[in-house]
Amino acid sequence: MTGTVIAPVAIPSTSARDRRSPLAAASKPLPLPDIPAPRTSTVAYGLSALDCHGRIADRTVFSALGWEPGTRLAVNVTHATAVIVADPNGTLAMTGHGDLRLPAPVRHRCSLATGDRVLLAAHPDRGVLLAHPPAQLDRLLADAHPTLLDGDPA
Repeated sequence: MTGTVIAPVAIPSTSARDRRSPLAAASKPLPLPDIPAPRTSTVAYGLSALDCHGRIADRTVFSALGWEPGTRLAVNVTHATAVIVADPNGTLAMTGHGDLRLPAPVRHRCSLATGDRVLLAAHPDRGVLLAHPPAQLDRLLADAHPTLLDGDPA
């Protein structure tokens, strides 16, 4: 068989200019994300909408505290947050359906209206339930949100 001989192909070496190209940059390994520390808190969180009768319901949160229908409770408002504890002499009680009804004066002091979502934070080790209204959440997170929204990686 006769024919032309094909010359060997040599791949040129990569120059410094080629190493700075977008394709070369894309081949670098991506940085590893920071792994968050494992959760050590026993706080149980829930989010519940306030109904037109002032009731909030979250079985998981109430169960974490051991509160069942009929459990007597006392409530106080501190920094626009309802602080609720089990108290045999309390003026409130869990409803027969296992809901918690916040009285109108408590709702007014916390600036809560029908349909507002309340962040519930149960602290089983202390036997305390904190019911944070939306306005309080705005204040608590005022510093964190701008940092996160502006892209701070820390």
